[in-house]
Amino acid sequence: MKRPPIPPPPAKDVPTLRIQLWLETDAGLFFGMGRAQLLERIRVHGSLKKAAEEMGMSYRAAWGKIRRTETVLGKKIILRSGNRRDGHELTDFGNRVLESYNEWFHAVEGNALELAGRMFPWPVNRYPEGAPPGDDAPGDDVPKRR
Repeated sequence: MKRPPIPPPPAKDVPTLRIQLWLETDAGLFFGMGRAQLLERIRVHGSLKKAAEEMGMSYRAAWGKIRRTETVLGKKIILRSGNRRDGHELTDFGNRVLESYNEWFHAVEGNALELAGRMFPWPVNRYPEGAPPGDDAPGDDVPKRR
């Protein structure tokens, strides 16, 4: 049985593809877009404190996310590089994790855009590069499995 065609949205309302990708264990999430953004900001600022402030989270919350990821991976992803609270940098392993996640995300996003272009009768936009997640894109705030 043939399905009826899907009507396109109004021309002014071209949909934007939004993808949430994260990695988790039975204990819950350990790496996703929020962690990637945190590592990128540490890379830029050389500071966990500044990275956390820029993302609107406490130093303690940011440190907890980093520690959880390091515990699951069994390796350090950041290290101190200056004064006690402020100076941090990514380890070589942390840089590889961040780059691998970003490469994976962009590959999945590209495939999803290609499929959307073939399956829907309207255009689908790519989410703007570097745009912060909105209220409907929780990043690392994905609910834990119960």
